[in-house]
Amino acid sequence: MKSNELLLDAFGRIHETVAAVLKGADGEALARRPAGNGNSMAWLVWHLSRVEDAQLASAAGLQEVWTSQGFAARFDLPLSEHDTGYGHSSKQVDAVQAPPELLFEYYDAVHRQSVEFLKTLSDGDLDRVVDTRWDPPVTLGVRLVSMIADCLQHVGQAAYAKGLHPGG
Repeated sequence: MKSNELLLDAFGRIHETVAAVLKGADGEALARRPAGNGNSMAWLVWHLSRVEDAQLASAAGLQEVWTSQGFAARFDLPLSEHDTGYGHSSKQVDAVQAPPELLFEYYDAVHRQSVEFLKTLSDGDLDRVVDTRWDPPVTLGVRLVSMIADCLQHVGQAAYAKGLHPGG
């Protein structure tokens, strides 16, 4: 198995899990915040989508799907169009609301861009430094694994939040 095939499988698992967690979720379930102050399902799915979108676009030299495909305007959130959710206040978490169809449509578009990029990678590409702000500098391989870990954690949190909702 080639490295990019392994990465495609991992990102595919994120996609499958996002689809499963959004299936049957209604507006109440999406907005509900565990214990009243945890992150809502809507925020979690939006955030993991923004993380994958922004980090992959930066590493790949691509435009973010969020802005290039008009999702920032369609979501119409009271946030900067560059916001990915890091460090959000409780008020900002509450502001991220969207129907499940739009959340999935955005993640699906992000996933398609990720897949197209991942298909082009060779093993040697994974050693390319993509972020020099860290010591040691971050390679593409490390960034992709970090994205996978972050996205899987957040979709797992969304599944947990969904399970807390009656009928979830």
